[in-house]
Amino acid sequence: MAPRQRQNFQLARVFGIRIGVGVSWFFVLFFLIYWLGHQYFPTILEGSETTAYLVAVAAAFGYFLSLILHELGHALVARRLGIGIAGIDLWFFGGLSKMRREPATPGEEFKIAAAGPAVTALLLALCAGIGVALPSGHPFTESLTSGRFTTTPALALVGWLAFVNAVLLIFNVLPAFPLDGGRIARAVIWRATGDRNRATGWTGRAGQVLALLVGIAGLLDVQHSGSFSLLTLFLAFFLYQAASAAVVQGTIGRRIANIRVADIMDREPVTIPADVTLLDAQEHYFLRYHWPWFVVVDPARHFLGVVRQQRVESEIAAGRPALEVVEALEPDLPVRIGEEAPLESVLGAEGLGRLGAMVAVDADGVLKGVVTLAQVRRALAPSG
Repeated sequence: MAPRQRQNFQLARVFGIRIGVGVSWFFVLFFLIYWLGHQYFPTILEGSETTAYLVAVAAAFGYFLSLILHELGHALVARRLGIGIAGIDLWFFGGLSKMRREPATPGEEFKIAAAGPAVTALLLALCAGIGVALPSGHPFTESLTSGRFTTTPALALVGWLAFVNAVLLIFNVLPAFPLDGGRIARAVIWRATGDRNRATGWTGRAGQVLALLVGIAGLLDVQHSGSFSLLTLFLAFFLYQAASAAVVQGTIGRRIANIRVADIMDREPVTIPADVTLLDAQEHYFLRYHWPWFVVVDPARHFLGVVRQQRVESEIAAGRPALEVVEALEPDLPVRIGEEAPLESVLGAEGLGRLGAMVAVDADGVLKGVVTLAQVRRALAPSG
């Protein structure tokens, strides 16, 4: 769950997948460390205040590690199904696996959506098993729920991680979009009705109801001076926004269900042959048409990639004007799409956001046209 556009910073790469964090992640990290170290762990721990803060730091990072493993579950299953992963972002309340395309079938949707909760359930079971095995003098669950006992740092940490993964699991499987449970429900409804857009609309409305309930809980918490009331209200706001977007997506999807990429694309885009030099490309294409990028094709009009003006200018400035444009293509730019693909598949495409266009090809990779963001917007605009 996350906003689509935001600044983020790379933390690491796991299995070749970039792990990034938004600015809000730092806020939550420090808030968790402060709250856990100042209010939660001191009441249940044997030891000094320093011990409480050290456990708080480990608990806060353990929480985010749980989120990363949850999102890796989604990402690795998606990648196994042939869906590229642009990265994983952690943010205010959770994480988001950024897929390069939407699942094409209810089965793909179900498998990807269920993978995250499955990982969280395994983490919960692991933490509970470790907690039961650790010596404490009291039953594991009683140590965590009763205020009569203090416990060890190890048991307190494992108990917190068990608790937070239990909360994540229960909340995340609710059948409301954009939660994983909502995506699972969408897959089930999609399979039953054969209509993905209807499934999206129904789970989106369920998400709106859930968001209102979370918002009411946040307002009640404000009245009781709750520590998490503001965070709860932010969560409700985000859930409502995301669920409303799903409702709109379902409505638009039904309207454009029969429109293909080929129906709206430019069938005669200006292209640059692969063997043209960068200097000639600059003089005869970029300076003539004043476009920021062009499609590059081979003699048989197979789509090879996209060349940007900025890259051409930098290569010329570096003393390589005779370099062929095929040597200066944008790497890993996911803009290829089948000409017979439904227009709906373009809406969430990563390439549309990065380039402002998608390149339509046939089954052999031959260029058939270009569909731009402006053309998509015109197709989405209500008629009449």
